Amino acid sequence: MSREEKKQEQAARVAWMYYVAGMTQQDIARELGISRQVAQRLVSSAREQGMVTVKIAHPVARCLKLAQQVQARFGLEICRVVPSEGLDDEAIQQMLAVEGAEVMSQFIADEQPQVFGIGSGKTLRSIIDVLPWIERPQHHCVSMIGAIARDDSGTRYDMPLKMAEKMQGKYYFIPAPLYADSEEDRDMWCRHKVYQRVTDRALAANVAFLGVGEVDIGCPLNAEGFITDEQVNMLHRQGVAGEMLGHFFDHGGQRVYSELDALLTSVPLQSDNPRKIIAFSGGARKFAAIKAALTGRWMSGLVTDESTAVRLLAEK
Repeated sequence: MSREEKKQEQAARVAWMYYVAGMTQQDIARELGISRQVAQRLVSSAREQGMVTVKIAHPVARCLKLAQQVQARFGLEICRVVPSEGLDDEAIQQMLAVEGAEVMSQFIADEQPQVFGIGSGKTLRSIIDVLPWIERPQHHCVSMIGAIARDDSGTRYDMPLKMAEKMQGKYYFIPAPLYADSEEDRDMWCRHKVYQRVTDRALAANVAFLGVGEVDIGCPLNAEGFITDEQVNMLHRQGVAGEMLGHFFDHGGQRVYSELDALLTSVPLQSDNPRKIIAFSGGARKFAAIKAALTGRWMSGLVTDESTAVRLLAEK
């Protein structure tokens, strides 16, 4: 890499930290070990070179290379890696939101009618929050997970409606909780004709956008009251590393079945999945889940962060 390319890469990294992560120039200087004046000049340089528009137009060279390597290693159709060196989880989530919205926008821009399957979670919510408004009423959004929370309210992470609003398209939701109260209740929900029509649409989606969840005390499923501490411990004893749409898998990416499966109402999902599924996930807490999902080929695309990509490539 030439001296000029290194300078551009550093300017791009500083621009990400300043404009996307919301860090001050003093914070950036401390994180990168440079003076505040140098940080200020790099921010100005990035702006003058046209790197800063609605998003950072210059890809950080290291992240681009990491994305190519992760894509090749795990046989993905698409992989994006955002800068994360020296950033906390909140800043990484902001990075993922911007890059995730860019990936989604490429599919939304298609003028041919598309059906998008949508999962749930904080990362997907952040991505859809920053999606630009674009008139595509021919597109449909379909929920892949139950839209009813434990207290009978709509779940806070049910995002297909908001995505459909941004496109002025139709929205279909699964009229059921993520986990039913009993096997009999699950059968009742899943036999309903509306449920069956919606899940059929979700299974036929052109592309699905999902999150990858960790399984620990305090994880979203546990914190939101869907699974108890005892059930988390049970899943750990079974070797569970992560979940997607409430489907659990071990560190080798193989599906793990438990007592919860008799209550689960979300759209079926499995390893070695032939469908186009793009996952958005990053941060140290989710590393084991991301690695397991990649190993089991639960996805065809991934948007993640720099540190996660480095660790994935370092693992045998």
